[in-house]
Amino acid sequence: MKKSHIILCIILLLLSSAIYATGVTASKITLTGRITDKKTGEKIAGASLYIPDLQTGSTSDENGNYTINNLPNTKVLLQVSFIGYRTIIETVDLDKVSVRNFEMEYAATEMNEVVVTGLSKAAEQKRTPTPIAVLPRLALLQSTSTNIIDALASQPGISQVTTGTGISKPVIRGLGYNRVVVVNDGIRQEGQQWGDEHGIEIDEFSVYKVEILKGPASLAYGSDAMAGVVNMISAPTLTEGKTVGTIAMNYQTNNGLIGYSADLAGNKKGLVWDLRFSNKSAHAYHNKYDGYVFNSGFRENALTGLIGLNKSWGYSHIILSVYNFTPGIVEGERDSLTGSFVKPTDLYGIAGSEIASDKDYKSYFPLTPYQKIHHYKAVMNNSFIIGKGNLKAILGFQQNQRQEYADVLTPDEYGLYFLLNTINYDVRYNLPERNHFDISFGANGMQQVSKNKGVEFLIPEYNLFDIGVFSIFKKSFGKIDVSGGLRYDTRTEHGKDLYIDSDGARIEVPVAGSIQQFTDFKTTFTGVSGSIGATWQISKILFTKLNISRGYRAPNIGELGSNGVHGGTVRYEIGDPDLKAENSLQYDYALGLSTEHISAEVDIFDNVINNYVFTRKLSSSAGGDSLTGGYSTFKFVAGNAHLFGGEIRFDIHPHPYDWIHFENAFSYVQSIQKSQPDSSRYLPFTPAPKLLTGIKVDIKVLNKFLRNAYAKFDVENYFAQNKYYSAFGTETGTPAYTLVNLGFGTDFANKKRTICSLYISATNLADVAYQNHLSRLKYEPENYASGRTGVYNMGRNISFKLIVPIGLK
Repeated sequence: MKKSHIILCIILLLLSSAIYATGVTASKITLTGRITDKKTGEKIAGASLYIPDLQTGSTSDENGNYTINNLPNTKVLLQVSFIGYRTIIETVDLDKVSVRNFEMEYAATEMNEVVVTGLSKAAEQKRTPTPIAVLPRLALLQSTSTNIIDALASQPGISQVTTGTGISKPVIRGLGYNRVVVVNDGIRQEGQQWGDEHGIEIDEFSVYKVEILKGPASLAYGSDAMAGVVNMISAPTLTEGKTVGTIAMNYQTNNGLIGYSADLAGNKKGLVWDLRFSNKSAHAYHNKYDGYVFNSGFRENALTGLIGLNKSWGYSHIILSVYNFTPGIVEGERDSLTGSFVKPTDLYGIAGSEIASDKDYKSYFPLTPYQKIHHYKAVMNNSFIIGKGNLKAILGFQQNQRQEYADVLTPDEYGLYFLLNTINYDVRYNLPERNHFDISFGANGMQQVSKNKGVEFLIPEYNLFDIGVFSIFKKSFGKIDVSGGLRYDTRTEHGKDLYIDSDGARIEVPVAGSIQQFTDFKTTFTGVSGSIGATWQISKILFTKLNISRGYRAPNIGELGSNGVHGGTVRYEIGDPDLKAENSLQYDYALGLSTEHISAEVDIFDNVINNYVFTRKLSSSAGGDSLTGGYSTFKFVAGNAHLFGGEIRFDIHPHPYDWIHFENAFSYVQSIQKSQPDSSRYLPFTPAPKLLTGIKVDIKVLNKFLRNAYAKFDVENYFAQNKYYSAFGTETGTPAYTLVNLGFGTDFANKKRTICSLYISATNLADVAYQNHLSRLKYEPENYASGRTGVYNMGRNISFKLIVPIGLK
């Protein structure tokens, strides 16, 4: 069957399901009840009730009463949550229950969050065998970050490859790039993830919650989820009859970041909508050694809209978004005498340089070189109740335009211009639960067409098509849950040839003296992935998990076909079309404890990867760097890798002072390449061990005007990374460093109604000069005036966030 026929079948299935669902007179169930404090019997107003699989819910009124309308007569997982109380997670059979009251218990800690990532149906975190980290909205608000990936990087087992403060790529247990799938609006984000300096095109303000699945057990996402999945979840749709607006603002002192976002959402008789506009800009950041880092500023704006229906037959949502991002490119060139950064300049028609001025550093408009990224997305996300089961169908289209402007003589003319069109499709059916047995099956994948619209070339134009079929099951035996699944994938990548003339211009037909920049190739990869695991609720406070999983990843277009200067990385890259698909086998084990005053979890993993692809710097016959066009040359190669390590979390809330939290987290990963000498034994970009210790105070009510107040003080210890890929000068070691952080905030209330929320946080209070091992700016040119190599990370930074809710109805 042709690729276009497969996608057409998906579209027809989606449309026919929608017509069927909207034409069926489904049973309309209403669930009502009351939320109270278990100890005092006091009615709880403002408690949130949410059904993740239906994307609907309600909020308790001033008398603690709630109502959820337009529900199907099937079993659903219901989450009841309120700040300061233990979240209730319960399966409710709507065919038998129409009234359900809940009694909530005070809790100093919460380790029972509902998760969705990589699962066919929502499930409790501790009853899923794969390791999962969850960052709720409050944790995101209390953090200081310059982008959404930066907000996740302090989590155990999570790191980021950075290019300054504006560009970050997620790393899970030492694996990143195309080994991590980022999901937003129900589909995988596709924006040229093969590039080192290509960030994630997602509006930070639009993210309500983040779920991070660690390991290749996410059978639902296919090839590139070998390391795991980062699922960026937007705010749930509102309950019927509500219209709410929100204004969010953020200012940061180090780089002058100014951000704001306005959101308006509503629900009228099941017709839901949500409209958000966000804007963010920053000038150059600074640190103790470099001062202001020239051209490290950025500009960003985003517009997102949702409209759809929430009915008893399910839901159907259409999401449209536009994201624009303009980051400066930090080249790190300096004046040899003073050590000051220099900027490229036009000297009467000749490219030259001069020392950057204070005006350049404080400019909110990046100078040459810089990038322009435009990302457009349209998603139709549907879930239809069919009998006691449900059909989920998602169809998405994304267009990513990535332009690079590097010539100071023609600053408005791009050199590189990648245009990528992606169609995503995902169809799966969840069978009705029988005897605590859930099973689902489906197919998903994508089709891509990439064009080179510029005058410089790094990767060939290419077409890609992949499809994967899968089945996932879960069976509960009281305190024991067993789950797993199997998936088969096939992916075809076709890189096209390209000829250029002696001036580097594209020509359609080769002639005498022409150069073949890219050679035509067509490669098909297939892979089988799967997992089997179990959880055991040993007691009410103790649980354990074990999971075995096999992952698969096809090489990306950069690894297969690169042949050109990668301006953002300041190097020449060469791909290899003969690379083979990666395969991994990973073991995960966890042991967790959750009591009223102590919570702890230990996660360990062991991961073996065959045909692991990475870049290696080439050397010349004279012993120095191999140079191509004046740039150091890197080639994509493969080997067999072994990664192992884990995370430990330990949180104490001493009685009777359980409003105090002593929080500790440690993460460690070691990445080695098998059968290699010492210089090439360790894989590049392996994060250093990390220890986070801190104390946090939560006070539910300070007085009648201040509620949900907190204050926190933490210390981040990054150990020295002396295990690095030193062969051919590819990497260097990184010394240890310690960062001290502080934060506090509160809700301002009037008669139990929140007027606004303020969050103030400071990072790197001691203004330590450091380089993170995963910072790409660490390898910028040497500062001859100081003898230091590379550019350092951000110094002291204080963030002010203000959230103003506007209840319109």
